Amino acid sequence: MTAEELQSLIKSHLPCEHITLEGDGRHWYATIVSAEFEGKRAIQRHQRVYATLGAKMHTDEVHALSMKTYTPTEWAALPR
Repeated sequence: MTAEELQSLIKSHLPCEHITLEGDGRHWYATIVSAEFEGKRAIQRHQRVYATLGAKMHTDEVHALSMKTYTPTEWAALPR
């Protein structure tokens, strides 16, 4: 799976204001910003992202996904 394919899959099931992906085709690191994360704890945010992947995680197309998840307000407050 390519970064573009993974990004498209996540975006098709989760409205994202920002998403970046890095990885080697099986092991991925993502930064995801979505208003859907408002009021959710980190584990709930991660579960929401995993839900967008469906069987891709179970069939090992995506072996590992490490992520940082932010609301738009949290993202805007980060120093750059």
